[in-house]
Amino acid sequence: MTTHPLRGFGIRPGQIFVNNTWVDSAGPDRREILNPMDETLVDVVAAGTAEDGDRAVAAAKRAQSTWAALTPMERAVPISKLAALVDENAEVLAQTLTAEGGKLLSESRIDVAFCGLLLRYAAESARRLQGEILPGEGRSEQIWIQRVPFGVVSGITAWNFPAALFARKAGPALVTGNAVVIKPHELTPLTTLMLAELCRRAGFPTGVINVITGDGRTVGAHLVSHKDTDLISMTGSVRAGGEIYTLGAERLKPIRLELGGKAPFLVMEDADIDKAVDAAIASKFFAGGSVCTCNDRMYLHARIHNEFLDKFVTKVKVLKVGDPTQAGSNIGPRISAVEVSKLQQITTRALEQNAEQILDTKPRTPIFERGHWFFPTVFSVKSNDLAIMKEETFGPVIAAMAVEDFDQALAYANASEYGLSAYVFTRDNRRIMRCVNELSFGEIYVNRPAGESPHGFHTGYRKSGLGGEDGQHGVEGYLRKKTMYNNYA
Repeated sequence: MTTHPLRGFGIRPGQIFVNNTWVDSAGPDRREILNPMDETLVDVVAAGTAEDGDRAVAAAKRAQSTWAALTPMERAVPISKLAALVDENAEVLAQTLTAEGGKLLSESRIDVAFCGLLLRYAAESARRLQGEILPGEGRSEQIWIQRVPFGVVSGITAWNFPAALFARKAGPALVTGNAVVIKPHELTPLTTLMLAELCRRAGFPTGVINVITGDGRTVGAHLVSHKDTDLISMTGSVRAGGEIYTLGAERLKPIRLELGGKAPFLVMEDADIDKAVDAAIASKFFAGGSVCTCNDRMYLHARIHNEFLDKFVTKVKVLKVGDPTQAGSNIGPRISAVEVSKLQQITTRALEQNAEQILDTKPRTPIFERGHWFFPTVFSVKSNDLAIMKEETFGPVIAAMAVEDFDQALAYANASEYGLSAYVFTRDNRRIMRCVNELSFGEIYVNRPAGESPHGFHTGYRKSGLGGEDGQHGVEGYLRKKTMYNNYA
């Protein structure tokens, strides 16, 4: 496995990226990044401080107006160069991502590839930034509605997709004229630090993009409450999102949050069952289920319930939990012992609430001496009120229940505090059109597994977040409007 990958990028332990330079953190504390597979040391990073945040924000603030004065096409040049550098360094980035996060190497390659795609889309968006001209009330008057950058954007990313989330925030923020301070999750900062070095090589002007490491309640909270950060974009848990929302409220600061999910997976009696089963497997167990959009509860029409569940369980049984660098592995380790404990609590509570455990793939004797492991587990339930049908699992645990008809499936699906993603399998176009009007989720996959596109729009309802990302609408989220009443008489 990859060890000390930062050295290959010229980054010393304890350094942060501020003002286009690698500098030592203001504080002496360091954090060891351990491989989730065997808890061996991967690298050492700074446990950043509020002072580090101040330095990064000050650098961004100094650089922002000059950066915004460039044309969008000029700003797109280093973003395009960064995308090319991501492609050139894709393998080392993916290997580092797997070492620090435990994801399958094949999945890490997808993460890095999506990073490049998101950056390219951001660069291409330079020619799509638009304002509006409206007729005024009086003669010789026009109303101009301009879209202008916020100023300093702070991006706070989650541990599960460090490369893609970096690009998802930095790309659109930069092309629209903002300067950026990125704080990666404390469990997976290495890939983001390497991306910062690629930003330096791409030729961004001094101070335009900064990366600092540290935990959320110290560095992250300071960035949110800082007087000179103008927009906060965060991906993470509902708990963390709520804390950020509260902190930002003190300054009435714009907040964009992409939080958790509890995606329903609806399969009707007219569906292609084999296709639906394959999609259910892919959408549940990609990244071991540590995806906010993953299939997290299945509603199966009573006529096909048994057939679907039999085929689903048969395929889950052969999934191999193992070394994420090996081609034969289907699921890698969990990111931490804390995540394993959460999954254990979820399964224990499900059993206490009389859920039927129809598959537990945990071996009788441990097959790994160290590391954070959890094995695919499948439940069958008869009530939508159980905790396992309400609370996000974020791991390889899934429950299914039978429904009598499409109306019941919709009602159960919508009975959730979350509203990020949903899946529907049916050949009936009338049902599909009903989903447009009645399925209350920001992102719906119809007759296909999960997988976003750079030009789509990734957004959630209710506790799944505020705002949204990707595509033209995502880019526009990093711009605010300024209205000019121009009388030219």
